[in-house]
Amino acid sequence: MASRKILIVDDEPDFLAVMCARLEANDYEVITASNGEDALNYIKNDKPDAVLLDILMPGIDGLEVLRRIRKMNENLPVYIITAFSTDERFKAANKLGASGFIVKTDDLAKEVDNITSAIDMSARFHKRSK
Repeated sequence: MASRKILIVDDEPDFLAVMCARLEANDYEVITASNGEDALNYIKNDKPDAVLLDILMPGIDGLEVLRRIRKMNENLPVYIITAFSTDERFKAANKLGASGFIVKTDDLAKEVDNITSAIDMSARFHKRSK
């Protein structure tokens, strides 16, 4: 099976580095972006299979990035990852078509398990729905 390409968008370099290494160790091809503009360019040009999107970023925040992603591709799995959020942000992301939510914790192994499970479920769903 070909590896799936995952785009991780987060403004925390340490989080990006750790998640990139962990996902690559689980046979994912990983692209990283530290801001919304770069993320949108990667989505246009590199066609990832799924996106992990931080909701709180400087410049274009995650909700606006999600809104723009949905205009480009309404079926691309986009998972919101955040350590700090509110019910309003979760509701807004859900309304914009977020595929799911992953809360950042100190347990990176559990986060990777949650992320890979979510991506695997999306891959199975998209295969069946084609």
